[in-house]
Amino acid sequence: MNISKLDEKRRIAILNSALKEFCIRGYDNASTNVIAKEAGISKALMFHYVNNKQDLFLYTYDYFTELLDKEYYSKLDFTDKDIFNRLRQSYLLQIDLIKEYPWIIELDKLSVETSSDEVNQALANRKTNRQLSCNHQMFDLKDTSMFRSGLDVETCKQFILWSNIGFTNQILDDIRHSETVNYEHIISSLDEYFDELRKVFYKSSEVENDQ
Repeated sequence: MNISKLDEKRRIAILNSALKEFCIRGYDNASTNVIAKEAGISKALMFHYVNNKQDLFLYTYDYFTELLDKEYYSKLDFTDKDIFNRLRQSYLLQIDLIKEYPWIIELDKLSVETSSDEVNQALANRKTNRQLSCNHQMFDLKDTSMFRSGLDVETCKQFILWSNIGFTNQILDDIRHSETVNYEHIISSLDEYFDELRKVFYKSSEVENDQ
């Protein structure tokens, strides 16, 4: 496959288009016509650099998996005892990636089983528990002294996880349905959101110290 020989701008256009189509429709229903059209090239030219749909799918999976490893997972710092600082850092890293690769955060959708045994086997060989491990580390708090006394910290962490999922989905929806994305506003809203969560779960003295 010769896609790596393309100039970076065109290669990223194809990969972003492919990731979007595979995330939305899955491998089986994804259209290479749509991928080529959104990438701004002819299908014939695209297949000059890509052998077939399967190769494009697996190359896309590998490319964005490696990118997430390098630009997200390897940069996360789990030493901060404040869970909201950890989550904020996670959001900022994700936002930086989304600016250039709008669908990268939904890469896990490419792991869904397909009708192709060959693709399924290839995915099984690549499968990793990276995301589960990251989620575990994110909420693995050795020091829970910041939480209000009397709270069940494990239950609190579950509530925080659920609210985090909802906020992430809201951000992604806003980004994908806005012609111009105001990332400064998103970060400002993020900080307000975490400030309110601190008031709910943390001792008041800790909230005051963070403000």
